[in-house]
Amino acid sequence: MTAEQLRALVVADNDDAVLIGHSLSRAGMPARVTRAETAQEVASALAANPVDVVICDYNLPDVRAEEVLAQVREHDPDLPFLLVSGQTGEEVAVDLMRAGARDFVLKDRLARLAPAVRRELREAAERRQHRRAEEALPLLAEHAHDVIFRYRLRPAPGMEYLSPAVEAITGYRPEEFYADPALIFRLVEPDDRPLLERSWQSAQPGTLTIRWRRARGGPVWVEQRARAVTGPDGRPVAVEGILRDITQRVHMAEQLRQAERLDSLGQLAGGIAHDFNNILAVISGYAALLTEELGGDHELHADAQAIDQAAARGSMLTRQLLNFSRLEPSRSELLDLNAVATDMQRSLARTLGEDIELSTVLSLDLPPIDMDRSKLEQVIMNAVMNSRAAMPSGGRLTISTEIARDTGQVCLSLTDTGCGMSREVLGRAFEPFFTTKGRGKGTGLGLATAYGVVADAGGAITLDSQPDRGTTVRVYLPPAEVAAPASTLVKRPTAAG
Repeated sequence: MTAEQLRALVVADNDDAVLIGHSLSRAGMPARVTRAETAQEVASALAANPVDVVICDYNLPDVRAEEVLAQVREHDPDLPFLLVSGQTGEEVAVDLMRAGARDFVLKDRLARLAPAVRRELREAAERRQHRRAEEALPLLAEHAHDVIFRYRLRPAPGMEYLSPAVEAITGYRPEEFYADPALIFRLVEPDDRPLLERSWQSAQPGTLTIRWRRARGGPVWVEQRARAVTGPDGRPVAVEGILRDITQRVHMAEQLRQAERLDSLGQLAGGIAHDFNNILAVISGYAALLTEELGGDHELHADAQAIDQAAARGSMLTRQLLNFSRLEPSRSELLDLNAVATDMQRSLARTLGEDIELSTVLSLDLPPIDMDRSKLEQVIMNAVMNSRAAMPSGGRLTISTEIARDTGQVCLSLTDTGCGMSREVLGRAFEPFFTTKGRGKGTGLGLATAYGVVADAGGAITLDSQPDRGTTVRVYLPPAEVAAPASTLVKRPTAAG
């Protein structure tokens, strides 16, 4: 059999089978005809070899066309079945067409047979492709990361379909949404709930961003892309579409906005600090001259010293602002982060006091970093002082080091068990002069300075905090590009000495 030959199963007597084969050949459709006259022969032919089309005579002594059609439908519902007869009534032909026959051709009009076969072969291929797509759709839905849903609005609200991805996002299984139609609305943050309800009742739900509340944990940002299914009256009877977790995207956008805001503040603070530092230098110089001229016995000598000391404190603040704006020059050197943390441990323990337990968990084989040591120590000290303020009744502070798996950067983490921060405070923590310590108890430059120092070293600093659950400061620094001995400190908790 050549590739162009049609594989036809003809259920008819020998003369009719030959006539059908010749008709197809004359129309440019050479066929390899397999003939059958009984139900058993039909079953054997379908099982033995692939068949492209079944052409059946209605009037057969040993089998009825309805029986053959049933066999074909059971074997392959998409296999074209054409009826050829000269004595079939119109009602019988219509019944067979309703049962699955694709066309009816009279024997005295066999010129119609080849066009009918071509059409049915094309439509059969389309049906098979459509069926494969339908069969693949549930598989895709079951494994999709996005939530695929269909929610019935009328007459009785209810979830008709929800893909398994919903459990990863909300913590609830699809079966729980099926059992409780209102669950999906209760999970939405109260402020966003009216938006979702109005969207689903609308003829154009479109795109919408809402917040869901996980079964355990914080909120998750979800983007909806949906369409309405309307009834005969034009009103929505259901809504269907996808729900996508965009929490990471939202957080990244917030981080970008914060970085842009901090960069703008840094440029402003740097310009002010530079000019102010020049003014302080003049004040400090005149104060030193005045102190020297007055002498130690003069009644205004102490006042002159106070002016000089105030100028020195102002100079320290401007230096912090310059660090934040990355205008203060750095003296980089190769550093072992584990060694720096270990060297600072004793002084940090004294700073924290006896009511706070200090421990370190240092990673093995940590690559060196290239950074100004004094600035790195300032970053650590600023973070430690914030932790101390967050634990007025004592607690635990853990300093750890590791290599970030996703970026390969060296990571320094400081985790405390303090009061933590709200989302609003967390969003402003790196802003200069922002503080929660109260009037006169802090400059609000600690984390702002740390941000500038780390950014100047090519790294990044992040905060992870929730109210009453403590805070973790993570500093990510790029490993040095030159060869240097890796850290060999043992990875174990070490009590503060």
